[in-house]
Amino acid sequence: MSTPDAPEKLKRRQQIAQTYKMAKKSDPRIGLWILLAFLVGAVVGFALFFFLPGPNLFWGILGGILLGFLAATIVFGRRAQRAAYTQMEGQRGSAAAALNMLRRGWKVEPAVGFTKQQDVVHRVVGPPGIVLVGEGSPSRIKQLLATERRKHERVAAETPIHEVVCGNGEGEVPLPKLVKHVQKLGRSIKPAEMTDLLYRLKALDANRSSIPLPKGPVPTSMKGHRGNLRGR
Repeated sequence: MSTPDAPEKLKRRQQIAQTYKMAKKSDPRIGLWILLAFLVGAVVGFALFFFLPGPNLFWGILGGILLGFLAATIVFGRRAQRAAYTQMEGQRGSAAAALNMLRRGWKVEPAVGFTKQQDVVHRVVGPPGIVLVGEGSPSRIKQLLATERRKHERVAAETPIHEVVCGNGEGEVPLPKLVKHVQKLGRSIKPAEMTDLLYRLKALDANRSSIPLPKGPVPTSMKGHRGNLRGR
């Protein structure tokens, strides 16, 4: 007889399988790396638990399995995340998909600003204040960021506003490093202040044209894979 949480467990296994298949497309050796990590972790775990506090075969085997599984999970998470970034890089909207990896306490709004040439600016609100993330042509995106900065200053002049350009050029932040870069911008506002800030930004967005993300293939949000990337 199936238990109530059986569907959730099945969904979890499907997510892991989907993530593995996705990662294998750009990282064909991911299976070998996971196996190697498990074997190394198992050997180390067996040695630690077998001799502490005294020789015990049962605890040695159990410790080896647990540490091996942990090592395999960490390697799987890191290589799957790297593969996801590799597949997204260069696609329209990839920065927005990466920013969705930010955890609780962050609010991401994709494509708050855009041009006809499909340059876009995404907005992140979090502990650093307001972070405007641009992706597109370097010559056009700077102007677009400046325009968006002026708009946000009208409703949140006292809030720090950061500008980030996602890309591989000079002064730009590569896609795989975007989330960490945003997280390291410091802490300037408190959760209570963020609530008021979001309310004012909502009023700003109400006056914008209701145009979605640029047309074309936009990568799937990485947020759905977050539970499978715990080892990163």
